[in-house]
Amino acid sequence: MKSAARASGAPGPIVSSAHLVSARSAELSEFEFGLIVAGNAFHRWVVHCMAAAGLRDLTALDVLVLHHVTHRARDKRLADICFIMNVEDTHLVNYALKKLQTLGVVAARKNGKEVTYAATDAGRAHVQRYREIRESCLIDALQAGDALNRDIGELARLLRLLSGLYDQAARSAAAA
Repeated sequence: MKSAARASGAPGPIVSSAHLVSARSAELSEFEFGLIVAGNAFHRWVVHCMAAAGLRDLTALDVLVLHHVTHRARDKRLADICFIMNVEDTHLVNYALKKLQTLGVVAARKNGKEVTYAATDAGRAHVQRYREIRESCLIDALQAGDALNRDIGELARLLRLLSGLYDQAARSAAAA
């Protein structure tokens, strides 16, 4: 594939899988590579930030589940956690919940036939410490003004839109 950018001597898109680059949207391949790199950096960040907050040996999913269980101080069901986090494999979230319970940062409560989960005082304290570290290490370094915050908000909207497209494409591929 020889694009106009390459013909003019400009470098082509930065991608991880050149064999997937489409002539109709090289930009999507470049986005996917950016998503891979950013996703891995984000996962590394949440693990290190939570370790600095006092909870070591957690996976990124463990940390994100703890954050979601803490969110809005409402008890959450396993199915709701999976739905909101867009995790199809409930056993992965269930394993994270068990691990967090063992650490004493999440508590399970039987509510009729359902089990709900909530952060304990210790869990909320770790999440608060995570927030403080996030403010000093990430937010301060970002030095986001109004324009950058608007751009980040627009990027978040586009990521949600693209996640819907990828979900639909996954359903189409599974039915093929």
